[in-house]
Amino acid sequence: MKRRDFLKLSGSMCLLFPFSSCTVLSRELPPDIKITRVVGFDLYCPRNKIAGKNAVRDVHGSRARDQMIRVYTNAGIDGIGHCRANEKAVAQILGKSLKNLYDVEQNKMTGALGTGTMALWDLAGKVLGKPTYNLLGGKGSTKVPVYDGSVYFADLLPQYQNNWQDRFREEIDMGIKIGHRAFKVKIGRGFKWMPWKAGYARDKEVLKVIRQHAGPEILIGVDSNNGYTLEKAKQLLLDLPDYNFAFMEEMFDEQVEQCLEFKDFIKTHNWKTLVADGEGGKEVQFYKPFINAGAIDVCQADMRQFGFEGIMAVAALCKEKNVLVAPHNWGSLIGYYMQLHIGRAITNFYRAEQDPVTTDVIIADGYTIKNGFATIPGTPGFGFRINENKFASDVKVRFDSKI
Repeated sequence: MKRRDFLKLSGSMCLLFPFSSCTVLSRELPPDIKITRVVGFDLYCPRNKIAGKNAVRDVHGSRARDQMIRVYTNAGIDGIGHCRANEKAVAQILGKSLKNLYDVEQNKMTGALGTGTMALWDLAGKVLGKPTYNLLGGKGSTKVPVYDGSVYFADLLPQYQNNWQDRFREEIDMGIKIGHRAFKVKIGRGFKWMPWKAGYARDKEVLKVIRQHAGPEILIGVDSNNGYTLEKAKQLLLDLPDYNFAFMEEMFDEQVEQCLEFKDFIKTHNWKTLVADGEGGKEVQFYKPFINAGAIDVCQADMRQFGFEGIMAVAALCKEKNVLVAPHNWGSLIGYYMQLHIGRAITNFYRAEQDPVTTDVIIADGYTIKNGFATIPGTPGFGFRINENKFASDVKVRFDSKI
C-alpha cells in the first residue's frame, strides 16, 4: 500500500466515524505495511558545556552518543529511535509486517530488537496518527516535570579550579535559561578524587554556593553514585538540615534494609527528601524487593537499558506500591525524549532527567521547557523531522540493511 493511499483511506474513515469507530481502527495496524530497510547509525550530540567527573568516573566530556536505527517501510513512512541491536539482529525484522511486531493485547513491541523498539513505536504512531504516549497509555500529565542532571565536578576541571564558585553559578544560570527549575548535583568527591574529609567539605561548599545562588524555590537533589555510605548520607542531612533536598540518589550501594533505615531516618527528622535509586538494575525482577518493601520513593531504572516495554513494566509494579518512576537518563538526547513520552503515559511519573545536548539532525518541534515543565507535541509518533542533509553528513552509519 502506498503511503498516500493509506492516509487517504484512514482520513476518510475518521470523517465518517469520528469517535468510537476511529478509536477501534486506530488500534489496528494494516498488515501490508512492511519493513524494507534499516539503517543503524551513531548520533553524536554536543553538550552546552564540559561535563566533569562524578564520584566514580573521570571527565564525561563535551558530547554524548546515541546508538540509533532508522526503519523504512514500503508505505513511504519511516521511524527513528534508539537501538543497540546489531546488524544481525536487526536483519530479522526485514520483510516483517509492522502489525505482526505490535502486540495489541500486551501493548508492546516484539521481535529481535530487544529493548530498542523506539523506532517501531515511532512508526506505529505515524501509521495510526497518534503520538507514542497515547499508544503507551496517555494517562499522565499534559506537562511533564523535568530536571537538569548536568551539574558535575566542575571544580575539579583545571580551567575552573581557581573560580569554581562562579562556575557553578554559571551552570545553574545556564539551566534556568533553558527553562529548568530543578537540578541534580553530583557529590562524592571524597570517594576517589580527594581525601574523604576534604572531599566531603567541598561537597558541602558546592551545595551551599548553589543553594545561595539558586534561591529557596529551586529544587535541588544530589547523586553520589554510591560514593557515600549510609552513615555519611545521614551526616550530610544533619550538617545541612535546612537545605530541603528534593531527592537523594544512589547515596550508597543499594540494599533493602539500608534504604529502609535511611527512609526512617529522614521521616524521623520530618524532612520531605525522597530516596531514589535503581539505575544499575539490569532486569525488572531486580526492583521487586525494593518496591514491595517500600525501600525507595523513586525508582530510576535506566531508560535506554529497559526501553519502553521494560519501563512500563517497572512503572506498573511501582504503581501498586505508590512508588514514583524517574527513568535514569544520562549521555542521551533520545533517552530524554523517551522519558517525556513515559511521563505523558503514566500517572506515577516523577521527573525526566535532561543532559543538555543538541543535534541538527533531528528537528523536535513542539518540545519545550518552561518553568520546570516540558511540553510534548501531539504529532504522530515522536513528532521528529529529519534534516536529510545533516543526516547524510553528520551521522556515522554502522550498517545499512535492506531487502
